[in-house]
Amino acid sequence: MAAIIRRLAVVSFLLLSVLLLGAGPVHAGGTLKIGRDQDSTTFDPILISQNADLWVIINANEMLVRNNFDGTAIEPDLAESWTVSPDGLTYTFKLRDGLKFSDGSPLKASDVKFSLERVRDTKESVFGAMYAPMKSIDTPDDRTVIITLSQPTAPFLTFLALFSAAVLPEDAVKNHYDDWLEHPIGAGAFKIIEWKRGESITLDKNPNYWEGPAKPKLDQVQWIYIPNDNTRILKLQAGEIDAMIFVPFNRIDELKQDPKLEVHLDNSSREDHLLINHSHPPLDKKEVRQALCMAIDLDAIVKTVTFGHGTPANSYIPQGGMFYNPDNPRCPYDPAKAKAMLDAAGVKDLSLKLLISSGDVTHEQLAVLLQSQLAQIGVTANIEKQEVGQAWETEISGDYDLSVNYWTNDIIDPDEKTSFSLYGDPDNLSYHTRYKNPEVTKLIDEGRGELDPEKRKAIYYKIQAIVKDDVHWIDLYYSPYRNASQIYVKNFTQNPLGRFTLEDTEIVK
Repeated sequence: MAAIIRRLAVVSFLLLSVLLLGAGPVHAGGTLKIGRDQDSTTFDPILISQNADLWVIINANEMLVRNNFDGTAIEPDLAESWTVSPDGLTYTFKLRDGLKFSDGSPLKASDVKFSLERVRDTKESVFGAMYAPMKSIDTPDDRTVIITLSQPTAPFLTFLALFSAAVLPEDAVKNHYDDWLEHPIGAGAFKIIEWKRGESITLDKNPNYWEGPAKPKLDQVQWIYIPNDNTRILKLQAGEIDAMIFVPFNRIDELKQDPKLEVHLDNSSREDHLLINHSHPPLDKKEVRQALCMAIDLDAIVKTVTFGHGTPANSYIPQGGMFYNPDNPRCPYDPAKAKAMLDAAGVKDLSLKLLISSGDVTHEQLAVLLQSQLAQIGVTANIEKQEVGQAWETEISGDYDLSVNYWTNDIIDPDEKTSFSLYGDPDNLSYHTRYKNPEVTKLIDEGRGELDPEKRKAIYYKIQAIVKDDVHWIDLYYSPYRNASQIYVKNFTQNPLGRFTLEDTEIVK
């Protein structure tokens, strides 16, 4: 009897403890399964230019500094503090004490030096040119990094928040690259443990994350490759996945009515556009590109394709982004003038290959509408559907005339997108459009070196006007991120620069 009483007393005490702590939901770690439209191609941050890659590795790596949640300022990351010399040439960073990589090895200043020199000097580095102003990197001790620039570079601090500048373990990358690439070691909230190509990528909680042990809240994240939009939605509705990205515009209102789901329309830096291959005659003629632009009714596209969730785009810089010009002109919708311009240019019976991603409902609707609008000026758009990764490779190879694509900013400053999309360097060929205007290239260099914000703004306003007149590509619309999750998933958000803050996400049932 006494033993029974004691056991009852223990049970009563435990129940009382639960009541005293509150009767709220139980917070468990668990595994978050996210459906996405594209598989990854690499885990090496200096080789990445696609969201499918960076949205995974951004949670497995850390930089010296990072963008804040609102995407409006730079805040400390691995570096707890920094100073900048009065001439803007010397940046001194102090690392946090006790930093470790996901395998438990110490993260030192030498790893920072190695990583930044690697992103600058490796020939295949996608954004390497951004780091060219780094003249030297010194590490007087394990917690101090001193970067000296060859010239003042206004956006330099924001460059250090780019995923390409992730701090990697020197020994593993330098001496065991193939092993590291298969099983990456980083300093982020999660560590990548498995990649089943064409199926899924699994990340486990990193016990050595500098913000731990309270973060991350999840035990595991799985990114599951489900290329078809409708299939992802069906799996979400069936509870087979916990969240999905890229909800088609035409399904947003429907999913909002499902009591088991939550639709997330987060503020974004996304801009959808129609890439034009300038190396394919007659698209190398400005008047032909201008005619194509005049044939496209942006208001009709926003109404029909985005179901009112988008806004017509007037610039390659996203609406609300740094140095965005709200008064930059849009192409006037004038099919009659567009046809006359083609006639004057001697262009008749023009037939173009219009590339879109297969399984993307929004792209398919957009392509049909573009095809109809271009037909009004005598241009035949032959729609070709390819899997997202294949479509990207096709753009790189230049085997297209027009291609529906989009961009989301990764840093606060417009230099990244401007340089990648307009500079005309031989690596990315202006976002694979082959566009090159020496005046624009010169202005980009000037904008990077100008430290006066108002003068920089004037430079970027001028760039926006020139490339709009050149029709480097056709701006289509701005729109929010479109994701959805089960209602038991909390804090599943994307910041304006595209980063999923999965370290704060939790499953609450």
